[in-house]
Amino acid sequence: MPLQTTNHGMGSETPTNMATSGHHRKKSPPPSPPPEFSHHRRPHSDRFKSRIRTPEAVIIFAMVAITCLLLYHSVPYDSFAATKQLPNSKVGELKSILKEAATSSKTIIITAVNHAWAEPNFIFDLFLESFKFGNETRIFLKHLVVIALDQKAYTRCLKLHPYCYNLTTKGVDFSEEAYFMAPDYLKMVWRRIDFLHTVLQLGYNFILTDADIMWFRDPFPHFHDDGDFQLACDYYRGDPIDLNNLANTGFTYVKSNKKTTKFYKFWFDSRLTYPGLHDQDVFNKIKLDPFIRHIGLKIRFLDTTFFGGFCEPSRDFDKVCTMHANCCGGLENKVHDIRIMLQDWRNYTQMLGNQTAMVRPVSWTVPQLCKIVI
Repeated sequence: MPLQTTNHGMGSETPTNMATSGHHRKKSPPPSPPPEFSHHRRPHSDRFKSRIRTPEAVIIFAMVAITCLLLYHSVPYDSFAATKQLPNSKVGELKSILKEAATSSKTIIITAVNHAWAEPNFIFDLFLESFKFGNETRIFLKHLVVIALDQKAYTRCLKLHPYCYNLTTKGVDFSEEAYFMAPDYLKMVWRRIDFLHTVLQLGYNFILTDADIMWFRDPFPHFHDDGDFQLACDYYRGDPIDLNNLANTGFTYVKSNKKTTKFYKFWFDSRLTYPGLHDQDVFNKIKLDPFIRHIGLKIRFLDTTFFGGFCEPSRDFDKVCTMHANCCGGLENKVHDIRIMLQDWRNYTQMLGNQTAMVRPVSWTVPQLCKIVI
């Protein structure tokens, strides 16, 4: 689920690929069976006895295989497993930032930017601006952690926000344009999933929000109490538990527990099962996998009435919490329409503040340039 791309933000935001990828799912391959025993030629009588015992052997083998499968899915994750790839100084820095930014319930808000998105007057600036103009959303800036994917983005972030974490990937330059589905783009989105797994292992709940999502109201009242993993939709079918909702992984609310920690590890590892796909398409492949049911993960989809976007805008200004510049091709088009979106919101708030103004229905004037999805 914010980098410059020709079609998408960091977390793949249009339904173009989802229409095909979300409805034909493969089961993840089971773990490899135990190594076979080597057999040596035996006398005829021994081989005859072996054949008599075959059903017994099959039953024993089946029991061992089932036990191995259960153990494979129930092994607890090392609480330091995800951070062991980071230098000690980086682990300490991350823990410090998360601790300072977290709410009393150990919840943080996370976004990620590269240099292209962090350029002055572009996506990152507009993102921060939305918190300042939203309805009592400024307070959430105290809990926002910005993940900078390159040194230039990190330097710019430090000028604008107190909680910035420099998450670079060795041998990859994320500072320039990352075209949708290009190799660097895929490395970028999977780096994010791996990092979020780390955050969960450290015991923090989080809202992940792409930087092209504007915040207008407090989203927490509209999260589901019984959901472990909750995410927005490009198109919402009216039922929060319907796995056929067209998901958008650019906005997620995740509780830190054993179920979500295992799920993020499984999600990250599934990139190898489905090579060449980004995180959202892989999610659509694995959301019906038996492993999800086995760990008891409760997935809930968020209503576009409160969490809208250019794909399916929220129609009620009195209820909208966030609006995502999804279903949009090209960074310039995205920035153009986000600015108009913010102006629509200002017009709405000014109308509310003007008691002499005639009350009239309010609607978005976007998308405009984003109407065409490439």
